[in-house]
Amino acid sequence: MAARPVVGRRTIEVLLQAELPQAEGQRLVLVDATYEDRGRETEFTVRVDGRNRRVHLTDQDSLLGIADAWQRHRTRTEADGDGVLVVTGQVPADQLGWSLRAHAVRHRPLSVDRAEIVKQLFGAADLDARMSGERWLLDALLEAEPVDGGWPRAGAVLTRDRAIRALLKQRLQLGDTASDTLDLDADTLFTWSRTPTGPASYAALAAAERDGIAKWLAQAVGPAAATLMGLAADGRGHEALPLGALASAALSSPSAEAAGFALGTLFGPALSSFEELRPFADAATGVLTRWIAQAEGSGPQREGARRRVLDVLHHADRLATDARLSQLIGADRLLPSGYRARLRHLAGLLDGPAGPAEAALRELTEHQLSTVHADSTETARTAVRLVRWLRSPLPAVASVAQGVQTHMTSSGWADLAVSVLAEGDDSRDAVVSDAYERLIGAVRERRARLDEAFADRLAVWVESASPQAPGGALLIENVLAEAVAPLARTGGRPLMLVLDGMSADVAVQLAGELDPRVWTEVVPKPRAGEEATRRAAVSMLPSVTKISRTSLLCGQPEEGGQDKERAGFSAFWKRRHRGRGARLFHKGGYEGPPGHRLAPELLQALASDDIVGVVLNTIDDALDDGREGARGRWRLGDIAKMSDLLNAARDYGRPVVLVSDHGHVLDRTPRGHQQTAAEGVRGARWRTGTPGDGEIAVSGPRVRTRGGRAVLPWREDLRYTSRQAGYHGGASLAEVTVPVITLVPSADLIPEGWTLLPAERIAPGWWHGEEATPGTTTEHATADASRDDTAAAVGEPADGEAAGDRDTRPEPPTAAAPQSAGHSSLGERIVHTDPYKAQREFVRGVQDAKGDKAVAAALDALVAAGGKLSPGAVAAAAQAATGRSQRNPERFATVLERLLNIDGYPVLQLVESGRTVQLNKALLEEQFLGDAA
Repeated sequence: MAARPVVGRRTIEVLLQAELPQAEGQRLVLVDATYEDRGRETEFTVRVDGRNRRVHLTDQDSLLGIADAWQRHRTRTEADGDGVLVVTGQVPADQLGWSLRAHAVRHRPLSVDRAEIVKQLFGAADLDARMSGERWLLDALLEAEPVDGGWPRAGAVLTRDRAIRALLKQRLQLGDTASDTLDLDADTLFTWSRTPTGPASYAALAAAERDGIAKWLAQAVGPAAATLMGLAADGRGHEALPLGALASAALSSPSAEAAGFALGTLFGPALSSFEELRPFADAATGVLTRWIAQAEGSGPQREGARRRVLDVLHHADRLATDARLSQLIGADRLLPSGYRARLRHLAGLLDGPAGPAEAALRELTEHQLSTVHADSTETARTAVRLVRWLRSPLPAVASVAQGVQTHMTSSGWADLAVSVLAEGDDSRDAVVSDAYERLIGAVRERRARLDEAFADRLAVWVESASPQAPGGALLIENVLAEAVAPLARTGGRPLMLVLDGMSADVAVQLAGELDPRVWTEVVPKPRAGEEATRRAAVSMLPSVTKISRTSLLCGQPEEGGQDKERAGFSAFWKRRHRGRGARLFHKGGYEGPPGHRLAPELLQALASDDIVGVVLNTIDDALDDGREGARGRWRLGDIAKMSDLLNAARDYGRPVVLVSDHGHVLDRTPRGHQQTAAEGVRGARWRTGTPGDGEIAVSGPRVRTRGGRAVLPWREDLRYTSRQAGYHGGASLAEVTVPVITLVPSADLIPEGWTLLPAERIAPGWWHGEEATPGTTTEHATADASRDDTAAAVGEPADGEAAGDRDTRPEPPTAAAPQSAGHSSLGERIVHTDPYKAQREFVRGVQDAKGDKAVAAALDALVAAGGKLSPGAVAAAAQAATGRSQRNPERFATVLERLLNIDGYPVLQLVESGRTVQLNKALLEEQFLGDAA
């Protein structure tokens, strides 16, 4: 005789709710099944047709037991005829007499039709035909029905997929239990495998139910599901993703076959055949790739995603070590061990030529964790930049003017790179750290040679240099007249921000963080044959605050304190601009009271027509309190109130000049390094007396000391006072160079005789290296800059550097590229086509020969750069070709869009939030040249 089904209370309840409404007056229900809790009698209440019915359930294995139970039930319920007796057990139906069956519902034992009951549980009118033959599924649905609310309503037909999805949510917490839908993919399944209860719940299921679920998941998700569920059944669900990552590494290695055997041991019975390994590895890699992309963002979610990825991949590395697979998989492109191996390989090449180091950097950035370890990758990229700088010719210091200009545009960037490397690598790998230390030492040796050559020039130049005879240099006392006053012409209202102690490398960092959509950097138009570059002035000597800052703010050589500076600042503007008002705010004067970000007096001044200056001491103060001892990099948010001041300047339409009074050197000497014993000490980096090794004697009108003489060190490791984080006063390039950066919040505010400075002309060629070579685009350079934690918006590749510090890299053109004799450039051909001429009739501003020439030059510059340039560089190319000022680069790019995007085809677009102009050369030729292309 076949075994009878086992039923539980819920099955009995559903059976009674279906049968009792049609069995009025009958109180005996015989069920052809055994109860799950045999040997115990059970009482409960069931709701039938809106009223409660009392149920007494008994499981009997003999006819006598059934008859006795019925007799007792009838006696109990004589006063209340509403009670129902349910009898289950092993008694065959043919042994039940008619005297008993006459009292029973339907006069026979009721069979338990699981499919029918499931249909009722889901409120469905019909059931997927495939389910009737799947005993495991029906039993599971009966057993797993939710206590609160039951199964969700299924509508007309309960499909097999919907039933299994509901079962997965209830049994395995696989999916959103608050929703009637469940989107299943590999990502969902692998995420579930790492939950604390999901895989354990699966392992606890009956074998038939596990097999049924695994087969369905393999069809719904893919073949990887079978292996994953096999691991879960084996109690190793949490290892599914690590094993998948390890499998991917092993299958991609040169020793894939040998690694495969070791993998088989790791997977155990979860892997039924070697052919299942590849789809499982691919699915796991796909999931991890998506997780890695999520870890590339910013904010707390990024950090959580980063920890999740690294937790999985470090686990995979531990498994590889335990299985002795590490040597077989090598420098894999997914595992952390592979990233470390590539980083170590790169570190070992930093002492040699740039080519192998650059190749190693490419391999490092191709590793999938290069963006997760963004800081480490950027530090490595910075190290390769320094290798390029070291391998380029050492520029000659032809003059003081050229020396400070070259420092602003090149060697100051090397100082920035050293600051990045000095912080060390996140990996704390001793091999990498030692390599960085050696590289820093080599760079400092080279910088020392530059400083020595500069100091020799400085000592001669300073004897006769004056505002009337500057020797080609911009003097700090002339900054007001030459850099700020032009912005005040025709009613301009500049804001001058003096960042005390800001050196060239700090200026690069701060300017690099400015939003190019808000601030446009401008410089005086260069002379014919020269390039537009950032400006730098020469400090007074010694390069200390009370001399250099006072001279800066007074517009003439002076020394003194804040009172002297305020009076001199006001007097300069009255003298130069016919009584123009001016206000200078020092520390304590611009900070707002509680509830205010800035002082009301400062805001009133900004709202007026006065020239406004603000002195910010954050950097200089940090040299005293040790802030830079731990970190040499600066962000806008590090400078107290600077963001607020910039925002206020933008709101009031004021151009801004960022300037310092002197730079500084950091103390990177070993702990225990003693100060230099010397005579006539007057400050940390200047004294009187006779110069020794690493020092020069200076004298002349620009030396603002008693007698006009001083001894200044050019070596950065010399100091005459107790240890601090950094120092100034000496004769090194970093101390004497005064950055001067001019910004306008609107192209309409560019003064006459000035021009915008495209982002491509900011960084030196060696900073981006091969990323700026012909035939490539600036896309990689832009991506590098967005990941650059130090110079986040340093910009794209520079067009060139100051004289004497050029590399052999060809420069991206700023106008039409030279053409062979008798041939027009692509841009010139475009502007002579009929489609272009027809389109031009509807666009203002380009309806003349100069307009055509500007468009042609812009197109040729974009083509030469590989299709991408900043709006500033595009406008500069047009301006260089025509002499017509392009004051608003974004507006000019918009004009080009309207000209070229015929019928909405994206020939030219502003992308990356307006920071980049992108040209589709193929589409340009197709739209305008057609078959002639």
